[in-house]
Amino acid sequence: MFKNGQRFIIVSALISLLWAGTWQQAPVVWAETWRLEKGQDWKPVDAQGKDKYLLEVARIKQLVNTGQTETVRNALARLKKDFPEIAGPDLDAFIEAEMLFCKGKFVRAVRSYDKFLAEFPESEFRQAALDRQFAIATAFLAGRKIRVLGVFRIRGYASGERIMEKITDSTGDAPIAVRAAVAIAESMEKRGKFEPAYHKWSQISSQWPSGQTGKDALLAMARCKHAAYRGPKYNASNLVSAKSYYENFRLRYPEDAEKLGIADKLKQINEQLAYKQFSTGRYYERTGSKQSANFYYQMVADNWPDSTAAKMVKQSQK
Repeated sequence: MFKNGQRFIIVSALISLLWAGTWQQAPVVWAETWRLEKGQDWKPVDAQGKDKYLLEVARIKQLVNTGQTETVRNALARLKKDFPEIAGPDLDAFIEAEMLFCKGKFVRAVRSYDKFLAEFPESEFRQAALDRQFAIATAFLAGRKIRVLGVFRIRGYASGERIMEKITDSTGDAPIAVRAAVAIAESMEKRGKFEPAYHKWSQISSQWPSGQTGKDALLAMARCKHAAYRGPKYNASNLVSAKSYYENFRLRYPEDAEKLGIADKLKQINEQLAYKQFSTGRYYERTGSKQSANFYYQMVADNWPDSTAAKMVKQSQK
């Protein structure tokens, strides 16, 4: 048995320097570091031992980043031999997944991380595995291709979404759960999938309604509904929804609304709504339904008197 979380201290340093640091530099603050002496007594590792450990881990990190798989495997084997504190079946399973990642075999790596997470749910490497899956999903959402049926190569958007959904479902309200959900919504929005993106942002808003996440979700819901409007030939329900969300945002976050020019966006939506009704009036006028046409023209004049469409109504009635 490891004493008082001593393995956790060493493993945490390894994660911070090697795996978490693969994607962003993460400083490590060393607490007391221990090693197993003969007779199973734990003794502190001296400063020289710490320096050796940190230097070797930093070197391995560089090897992982450059994809030198076998060199990484051999280096990790030496590290485990020199520092038996980090050894264990969970590390072996994690390294197996890491080797697949190092080879660029992302689909197989994700499955291997899934297996690791299922078999070792309490491992200190759990967060590192989730972070790695998040990185792979991010690559898929950015358009990285995957091979299907051993022949075809397609964009991995769907795979990225599935991985992110799994991360969100398994981590509750942890920061990575929020980031995974937001990553899906942002990817959909960037790809012009405005209705699916709206529904994802709506889900995020319901689950995390407050703070920065809630604010961002509300604004994104308005943005997606507005972008989903396809023009005066189509239903204006998306415009009505967008207007409602923008007005809610302006009411709740007046300072942010001013900085983001929400008033201008609302003015644009009003112009679009007015022109939509004007276009409907023109349609009825062309088909000889004068009474129906006048109904829509009057609606424009009453609801949006300062709009361009209202001026067009006046011109048409001269």
